[in-house]
Amino acid sequence: MTPQTAESNKIGLVPATLMVAGNMMGSGVFMLPANLAVIGSISLIGWLITIVGAVSLALVFARLAALDPAAGGPYAYARRAFGDYIGYQTNLVYWLANVIGNVALITAGLGYITHFFPPLQDPMTFALAQVAMIWLLTYANILGPRMVGRIQSLTTSLVFIPILGTALFGWFWFDSQTFNASWNVSGKSNASAIMATLTFTLWAFIGVETASVSAAVVRNPSRNVPIATVGGVLLASVAYVLSSSVIMGMLPNKELIASSAPFADAARLALGNTAANIVAVCAAVGCIGSLGGWILLVGQSAKAAADDGLFSKAFAKTNPKGVPSVGLTLVAILMSLLVLATISPSASQQFGKIASVAVIMTLLPYIYSAIALRVLAYGKIPQQQYTLFTVILLIAAIYCLVALVGSDGQQTRWSLIFVIATVIFYALILNRRRSVEEKHWLPGGPEPKWVQYFTLGATVTALCVFFWFSVGQHTDLELRLRAPQPQVSNQQSQPINH
Repeated sequence: MTPQTAESNKIGLVPATLMVAGNMMGSGVFMLPANLAVIGSISLIGWLITIVGAVSLALVFARLAALDPAAGGPYAYARRAFGDYIGYQTNLVYWLANVIGNVALITAGLGYITHFFPPLQDPMTFALAQVAMIWLLTYANILGPRMVGRIQSLTTSLVFIPILGTALFGWFWFDSQTFNASWNVSGKSNASAIMATLTFTLWAFIGVETASVSAAVVRNPSRNVPIATVGGVLLASVAYVLSSSVIMGMLPNKELIASSAPFADAARLALGNTAANIVAVCAAVGCIGSLGGWILLVGQSAKAAADDGLFSKAFAKTNPKGVPSVGLTLVAILMSLLVLATISPSASQQFGKIASVAVIMTLLPYIYSAIALRVLAYGKIPQQQYTLFTVILLIAAIYCLVALVGSDGQQTRWSLIFVIATVIFYALILNRRRSVEEKHWLPGGPEPKWVQYFTLGATVTALCVFFWFSVGQHTDLELRLRAPQPQVSNQQSQPINH
């Protein structure tokens, strides 16, 4: 692959910015107003605090990317600052958290359209639809980062239609009395209520590191990655605060708490059922489309570690477009198995807990990255900037630690056990790392020729099987409009914010 070809396959500033915003917003933005309604409109203060922490994290990753625009994001920074073991631990925790979180994301996305397409209410059909979407978006990634960038730009734009539409025009139906009446319905003190808000709003900014992880597929990364990181966070922040606040002034608190589609309910109140249907479709497309960016993220993180000998060398093999296609194929297989293992309702509930653990685990790489900035920036930036960023990174790290304190204790404990267990896996991979150092073998190389054909075959097969189960096994295929009270399929697990 020539340098000109490699550069043409990369994404520019706008797609990178939309990828950051889209990966963060994911599925959770459409459920946030209902989640926060349990606490009340006092959550507005929690949003402002969270935005300070999120912007601090964005500035940390932007500064790290400017210092060293290497692929790998949190993994690369933790390894350079603290050594191979912490780098390996960061990558394994981050990689696994995102693999599991991706399954929750596709579950939430398809859950929005189950009411329109009745066959999806069947657990097996729903699972096959998930598998089909996983392989379709994996194949899109294998075609190149530019393809994923186009998909992400389109789907993120669709997400912004209902969110920004609500944020800008919902104020015509905003009732200050409705907003004030639900100020604090948690039964706790104002301070405790705000603290509880942070545990919800934090998840809305998971994905702030997207551009830095994918630096290898971004044009001019030393310039574009920092801008995309900060720009994506600010774009998402405005959408979050305005849309959540206006909906709390449109819908009575009890109705909002019970809502399974708060944006659709708000659109129905303002413009009728047709608008509610459009919002539901945009939510589904946005969730599913953002999966493409998260699959790219998982592949690039694993490739960066594999290039250093700290992950299986299969994840370092690339196709002519520089995509780690073997690693993406392995991830798609793992995600498909996770979907099939969680078909039953009880398994889905259990998976929801596992996915929550995965999101908690994401905070550890964030903390490592924040502290790594102080190590990596030493002597490389002026003293005044160094002092300023020391304050910023401390705010980001404290913000993550506070969120951990507010998380479920049992889930946090199991996450800690997994983190400790990474030392066992690291011992097993040390010999591979030594082989790289001694030049006995080099990681990476071209992908086997069968990989792309296998991925295409798996995509077509999954789509055909889903089509057979959804069309061939059902006689009632009438597409239905959403009823006045929107409902989400029981197969949808609790959405996890990316």
